[in-house]
Amino acid sequence: MIETKHLWRLAAMTAMIGLGACQSNGASLTGSPEGVPIVLESIEGAPAPVQTAFVGELNSAASDRKVEFVGTSTQARYRVRGYLSTETHDGQTSVAYVWDVFDAEKRRAKRLTGSSPLKSATGNPWTALDKATLAKLANASMDEIAEFLSAAKAEAPFQTAEAALSEPIVAAQ
Repeated sequence: MIETKHLWRLAAMTAMIGLGACQSNGASLTGSPEGVPIVLESIEGAPAPVQTAFVGELNSAASDRKVEFVGTSTQARYRVRGYLSTETHDGQTSVAYVWDVFDAEKRRAKRLTGSSPLKSATGNPWTALDKATLAKLANASMDEIAEFLSAAKAEAPFQTAEAALSEPIVAAQ
């Protein structure tokens, strides 16, 4: 009996390794975020023209990763709020993002962060943001959001005792 138990574990581990070898581009074993729509509630911190350009890049990056944005009035499993900021340290200016992902009960489920250096930022750093830098930030953002959504999609919802009692009871024979 014990040997059979170990064989099953070994078979399961071998299957997982085999599945992992089939993965490409560093994607996790949890799959695609497709089917987990999210609401993009806001992006704060950047001037309106930067926000507009960034949203365009986010939409493109989201589409590439099968992340579906839905309208704010739509019921979604997660809501996302973004923040952009710039910082200069030792003469190097960078732009940073923070994404707070909230669940349907408005509890923060995850905080994602990252940054990218700006090529040159004399004066107003927001004017130094070009399309390539915005695309880099959007791609990094969507990589993290898609990874989180994929993992969340793979999680089986917990069944409460009340839900379990609502199913027909089958007697053991």
